Amino acid sequence: MQLSIIILNYNVRYFLEQCIKSVQSAIEGIEAEIIVVDNNSQDDSAEMMETLFPGMLYLANKENLGFPKGNNIGVKHAKGKYICILNPDTVVAEDTFHQLIALFERKEKLGIVGCRLIDGRGKFLPESKRGIPTYWRSLMKVTGFYKLFPSRSFANGYYASHLPQHQNGTVEILVGAFMFMTRALYEELGGFDERFFMYVEDTDLSYSSLKLGYENYYLADTAVIHYKGESTNKDIEYVKRFHHGTQIFYEKHFRKSYIFEVMMRMVTLTFLFAKQKKKSPVLDVVAATWVISQSKTLKRQIETALQKSIHQIENLDQLQEKVNQIGERNGDLIEIIFDGDYLTNKEIITFMRENYRSEIIYKIKPVNSLFLIGSNDSNTKGSVIILEE
Repeated sequence: MQLSIIILNYNVRYFLEQCIKSVQSAIEGIEAEIIVVDNNSQDDSAEMMETLFPGMLYLANKENLGFPKGNNIGVKHAKGKYICILNPDTVVAEDTFHQLIALFERKEKLGIVGCRLIDGRGKFLPESKRGIPTYWRSLMKVTGFYKLFPSRSFANGYYASHLPQHQNGTVEILVGAFMFMTRALYEELGGFDERFFMYVEDTDLSYSSLKLGYENYYLADTAVIHYKGESTNKDIEYVKRFHHGTQIFYEKHFRKSYIFEVMMRMVTLTFLFAKQKKKSPVLDVVAATWVISQSKTLKRQIETALQKSIHQIENLDQLQEKVNQIGERNGDLIEIIFDGDYLTNKEIITFMRENYRSEIIYKIKPVNSLFLIGSNDSNTKGSVIILEE
């Protein structure tokens, strides 16, 4: 077995379906297996798996065991030379795993490898590549000061500003949404530290890899959609878990700093207070919806679901021409829907990455599915629209 993909699911049935289908397309020509671990989802994830993917290994936990323990369970069942820890709210391109395997075959002493992540609107996610979260870097991050000097390492070392987002290169820390490595390395590291529950465990694993003398790497040549905000909300609970994980990490790897701890607590309290007072955002108006498909049936299905007329575009060249003509829209949005039965995931991901604009939102109809899926904000839950047959 060459590759094992471990997907840890929690209450994201539709995102999981899209993710698995993208992985199935990406492992063609590779001896691979997909292992889904479920952290006691209360939606119909189990029924979906039984119906759509009956032969796939599905491990159902009786409680939410957290990110580290859930993934460790999956890896224990893995048979591949390589493993990929993959979030369920991701979409991979058809050549993603082929590129990663080729990278390992030509480079020595590779540790953990990540790739270029974009959100549901095509925006680059800076956590795709990070530096070791020293006390200074962490303070720059949590206080927001790094935004004043985004390209300067002294202020933005947390997000590895020395390496442009479009450039391959060595980095220190990678994000748990997508981590590719040999199974031997994962076992040498002892897997994820199960003292964490969610957040910072990926930082810990990456740093532990560095301490063993391996080289972690950021592969910008392949992009993956990571909707974010799907398996957990960015709320008060998020801040508490992140702070707890940070405490474990620093106690494990650094000398204790009481000054840093006091400052972190102050920042956390400030964040919590701001969250309590934050008002709901004003939603932008979708002025027009375009579907890229050759199916008249799909166009009718979407019009029925949205209860409005939409414009059909038959190829990406025509779509690019229309996008190039978009001007200032006074807050109104253009919604673009991709037909996964007509376009490859790589074509969709590439278009989103190259056409990130504040005026555009995206949705995807996954291959052989009857729903639209997308996320307009990486800090909130995405949306799913069911289509009638």
